[in-house]
Amino acid sequence: MSISGKAKIAGVIGWPIAHSLSPRLHSYWLDAHGVDGAYIPLAVKREDFARVIQSLRHAGFTGVNVTVPHKEAAFAIAHELDDAAQAAGAANLLIFSGGKITGRNTDASGLAASLTEALMKNALAGKDAVLLGTGGAARAAVLALSELGVREIRIVGRNQGRGEMLAREFSSRVKTPLRALAWADWAKAAEGAGVLVNATSAGMSGKDKLDLSLDPLPVNAVVTDLVYNPLETDLLQRAQARGNRIVDGLGMLMHQAVPAFEAFYGERPQVTPALRTELKKALRHG
Repeated sequence: MSISGKAKIAGVIGWPIAHSLSPRLHSYWLDAHGVDGAYIPLAVKREDFARVIQSLRHAGFTGVNVTVPHKEAAFAIAHELDDAAQAAGAANLLIFSGGKITGRNTDASGLAASLTEALMKNALAGKDAVLLGTGGAARAAVLALSELGVREIRIVGRNQGRGEMLAREFSSRVKTPLRALAWADWAKAAEGAGVLVNATSAGMSGKDKLDLSLDPLPVNAVVTDLVYNPLETDLLQRAQARGNRIVDGLGMLMHQAVPAFEAFYGERPQVTPALRTELKKALRHG
């Protein structure tokens, strides 16, 4: 549909950004709700992030979603933060209103909703979780896994020091015990695990595959990848081939976008099978 001079304009900022499905997702909802608005992908380098945010505010944008590698910078630039962003130390949503920037984190609730939708309710309660990564997505995953009632979260990162910092930082924010392990200790981390979450960008279109043997992981563990492009990452393909239950990254993308769309355009959208079909079609056609 066409837009007017009164259109509400929002977007998504990342580097790179060409792979993002967010414009297709929000455009689907804009059409469904008949909203006079637009949603624009913006490729922004790290060093330009703060300047671009200020420009968008002055240009009348209602807000932006924020993706890799800017989530921690978005947290730092916000004047106000919601509880989830404060707990995660990262923001994936910035709302411009009343001369202020409000930072929110909808990744945690989005991941929790995706896993709850894909699995039985309380399916992960009391299970041990392995989390790959130590960045903004991993922070949100800690909150989601804690909310879902896992017994322990084992953080495995290339930089064990960052993992240890993350574990210390969250020890006062969540009730779930956290333990940081080195990448070389992957087999130890995987022992008896009930869920594996990949919160790194490995396996994303244009990035290297996740170089990790699944042999130490129990076959009854759930494997989820926050990467959604490609939808079936190498990790998910290998996990499914050996008998693990898999959950792709599309559910988290859709669920985290619901509160963002509502904040930008004033309408509460729904996550539906038709939306998933539309996004899968977009992924197939590049």
